[in-house]
Amino acid sequence: MMRCWRWPPGDSERGSVLSEFVMVAALLTALTLAVLQLALALHIRNTVLDAAAEGARYAALADSGLDQGATRSRDLITSALGPAYAVDVSASYVDVAGQPGVRVRVVAPLPLFGLLGMSRGLEVEGHAAVEGLATE
Repeated sequence: MMRCWRWPPGDSERGSVLSEFVMVAALLTALTLAVLQLALALHIRNTVLDAAAEGARYAALADSGLDQGATRSRDLITSALGPAYAVDVSASYVDVAGQPGVRVRVVAPLPLFGLLGMSRGLEVEGHAAVEGLATE
């Protein structure tokens, strides 16, 4: 004898759990990927900003120059992120709070989808006051 399975009348939502799970899982996956992408972009921005500031401090030393500061920033960025992020690094003399100073400017790619994104989407600057030799 075979049993016949019958659903009670009015049970029209049977099986909707699977579709709800798929929709919620897709939403949570998209949200998680967006947060990870934001974390990656902030990591790259903070790393490039720190390298620019370090390069400016290095260029501002009494026995150093602009080329050495830019090279220092380029080397730090290359070792931390890769050579694609250290293509446009420049250094110049500027006024920093009324004192002679150095500015190191870095233009790098901004990742929007994984590591792909706008090629010149991130621009940061690091500043430092020029160190002078004390003369008596």
